[in-house]
Amino acid sequence: MKNLKYTWVSISISILFLTGCTQDFLNRPPVDAITDANFYKTDAQVMAGTASLYNRVWFDYNDKASYDIGDFRAGTSYNPYGQQGYVRFNLTGDDADMNAGWNAFFTVIGQSNMAIQNIKRYAGAAVTEPIKMEAIAEARFMRACAYRNLVMLWGEVPIIENNQAILNDTTIARNTISSVWKFLTYEMRAVANDLPEKPYDVGRVNKWSAEGMLARFYLTRAGVESVNGVRNQEFLDSAKYYSNRVITMSGKMLLPDYASLFKYPYDNNAESLFELQWVFSNVWGVSNSMPAYLAYSSDIANGDGWGGSIGATWWMIQKYEGINAYGSTGDSLKGRTLDQRLHATFMLPGASYPEISQRVTTLAGKDSIQRLIYPNSTGDNTTLAIKKYICGKAADMGGQASSQHYPNDTYMLRLAEMYLIYAEAELGNQTQTSDATALLYFNAVHERAGLGKIITPLTFDMIFNERVIEFAMEGMCMYDLSSLYYYNPDKALAILNSQDRGLFAAHPDVFPNPTQWTFIKTAWYIPANGDYRTINATTGNFYLPIPTTELAAAPNLQKPAVDYYNK
Repeated sequence: MKNLKYTWVSISISILFLTGCTQDFLNRPPVDAITDANFYKTDAQVMAGTASLYNRVWFDYNDKASYDIGDFRAGTSYNPYGQQGYVRFNLTGDDADMNAGWNAFFTVIGQSNMAIQNIKRYAGAAVTEPIKMEAIAEARFMRACAYRNLVMLWGEVPIIENNQAILNDTTIARNTISSVWKFLTYEMRAVANDLPEKPYDVGRVNKWSAEGMLARFYLTRAGVESVNGVRNQEFLDSAKYYSNRVITMSGKMLLPDYASLFKYPYDNNAESLFELQWVFSNVWGVSNSMPAYLAYSSDIANGDGWGGSIGATWWMIQKYEGINAYGSTGDSLKGRTLDQRLHATFMLPGASYPEISQRVTTLAGKDSIQRLIYPNSTGDNTTLAIKKYICGKAADMGGQASSQHYPNDTYMLRLAEMYLIYAEAELGNQTQTSDATALLYFNAVHERAGLGKIITPLTFDMIFNERVIEFAMEGMCMYDLSSLYYYNPDKALAILNSQDRGLFAAHPDVFPNPTQWTFIKTAWYIPANGDYRTINATTGNFYLPIPTTELAAAPNLQKPAVDYYNK
């Protein structure tokens, strides 16, 4: 299961691949690309040339930007004392994490472009045609994924297919959102045709990864090409078609237990369609650093564990079935849930995680190790800490972890999304649907979480909420809101502006292993900037600002966007 990971790490180190990237995307191709004309002479060398696209090039996005943008900004989780540009929805073009995400996406694009050009130019006679086709398709797949993220987060962005052609060109313009999406679907259809059903290595993308992305792309593009809020039916049908093919033909299956999706070692499991391939290594940028910032304490980490103030929002916690409004004042919730996803995503006081070691201090003042029981705070605010991607100390991971160096992969596409895409595409422009297949697929995800079968018609809100719960802390929610924003911006903004992002306390009825919790808003909480709990999302701030440094380097990025196919 580590073939792809260790193959590319050993090769990249030997050829000095990790030498750092320029920060201006217009200065691509990146200086850390494989360009040796003598390298692409065998099938193994060609495939080694694309293996890096699963790892290092995504690092700066995965590090912090993925959850800053995908979760903090979307409202599933928050840090009341940090990353306030995301929590308060008022980012500037100088934000470091946002800039890191932008640069990472264009690094992926630049490396992918270089890989495509190098393989076409330098592949030797001994390289077989299927391998050449597969490697180029992998690079196009990664490029399309990076552009999908860019267009959904920043709106109009420039499409670059050949970095050498625009080297030092400051006149490059942004392209319209609709033409970027046209490019993306065209690209991924070609990729799906060229990728094999069985990948070259475990962990690489294959035909079903591409068709899964097509289902995602077409569902979103249906909104991009909407007319007066009515989504494009042809693209909705395409989303149904591709999601159903992946569900019924890929051989993938939902894991029986949701929590096992995030228990080490879970990499490249039966549900995964595409994930970033991290390794435990002392080389910076090839390991997963995200757990260092999300783990709530060094007591469960490895010299890091800096996420003590990061946790679920009030908006998020009340989405779980069984946790309901309590009392008449509007400031309390109470209950428990059968939804296993809560325990696997966020830590509530008294919850137990036997797979994770916890350092505690005994009454005698000595350090001791026990199985994790999330601590109880008796104060008036509580952090419901992050569990997803937190796998514990090195001893819990076979010795394969140290400070900011973790081996566990990051999901980029899971089969569960295919089930929910089908349900939403079938719903389409209707207010509700009782379609048997849509209900079957929706319930496959819902019941896997430990909840009862839904027999009432499905609505958009039901499917949207299921996505929020299923993918919380996987960097997904802001993309879901962006997909909605394309055809119903008022609803997307209303969801954001209705969220409560303030402090609250969580009190278990017993400790440990409580049977229910009471949640009470912290009355005194007022952030330093004067906002109180809610945010102000508008059409003017929904998309992220282009980094200030990029606007200075390429002033044409401030001009009106042009159609990529009609320049």
